[in-house]
Amino acid sequence: MERLGLVGLPNAGKSSLFNALTTGHALVASHPFSTTETSSGVARVPDHRLDALAAMSKSRKVVHATIEVVDIAGLVAGSSTGEGLGNRFLGGLREADGLCFVLRAFDDAEIPGETDPVAALEVLELELVLADAAAVDVQLDKRRRAAKADKGAARGAARLEAFASLLGEGTPLYRAPLSDEERAEASGLFLLTAKPVIAVVNIGEDDVDRAPALVAEVAAALQGTRPPSSGAADGETPAGGDEDAVVAAPVRLEAEAAQVDEAERDELREGLGLGEGVLLRAARAAYHRLGRRTFLTTGDKESRAWTFREGSTAPECAGVIHSDLQRGFIRAEVVRWDELLEIGSWAAAKAAGRLRVEGKDYVVVDGDVLEIRFNV
Repeated sequence: MERLGLVGLPNAGKSSLFNALTTGHALVASHPFSTTETSSGVARVPDHRLDALAAMSKSRKVVHATIEVVDIAGLVAGSSTGEGLGNRFLGGLREADGLCFVLRAFDDAEIPGETDPVAALEVLELELVLADAAAVDVQLDKRRRAAKADKGAARGAARLEAFASLLGEGTPLYRAPLSDEERAEASGLFLLTAKPVIAVVNIGEDDVDRAPALVAEVAAALQGTRPPSSGAADGETPAGGDEDAVVAAPVRLEAEAAQVDEAERDELREGLGLGEGVLLRAARAAYHRLGRRTFLTTGDKESRAWTFREGSTAPECAGVIHSDLQRGFIRAEVVRWDELLEIGSWAAAKAAGRLRVEGKDYVVVDGDVLEIRFNV
């Protein structure tokens, strides 16, 4: 399960976003540091493709993809050196697969806090950079001592020196021109700014018209972050640039909608003008930033969404279901989700010769529906 860490200034709306994503009940208050303990919850990722396939197959069980969400105390300027409470929880973020900046853009005289999302982003980035710089300094000292007797350690020290130089300039590593090998090493050190990032701009109920401008403003501030992997399949929305990693939503309303019975949730969102909802958009942005994609399986017993890393082959995706399927992989029968819906059933697709037979070298695409043939 992917882990998404929520990062924001006090009163940015992190706990409300946590509640919206997980239908949780984290404390929400108008004073700073209402979050004093790390909260963790599981968010189900809505997927209209899966729901449609389940209805087609009359599945008795539907299993959506999920993502773990972690909410920590709000950061403030100086958190990395002990100010506020957030520094106590930065360590918990190091295990996250990606970070979500929660940026407030609504005005409320009764709720103190920064309302300029770009200014908030600058503070957050600086605190993460300072935390990483301190961590790199510790590792660099160890490598330098080891380098006296080990040439391999000397090469590692040189790379850490490059990281230290970038961080010393105030540059988050996700915005630095690093090679894949360098990024892998930075990730292995659990550096916060080596992680993929998305942003949720928390707007007021009457600010929906401002959303596109705010998204563009924050996207411009994030410009230069490592671009997500390219391309989604036909009918999907690719995350093709920095703006695709930014979502704007009235988070408080989203949190209230999340507490409503699921059968009424879509109707309420439509009435409030929330569209498809922050969960779907944030999950989509996070998935693409993390290089994750979804393949589907469907039948009368169960329809399920499975998460895989972009570029995975059919046997590797089979292993997501069960290691035996990967070990004994023979072939995969594949059809696009929308094509299968058009035909009406798996049996009809097979009878019409619409199922593609793919071997071990086939690279699975987001939205593929698979049936694995194997023998162990």
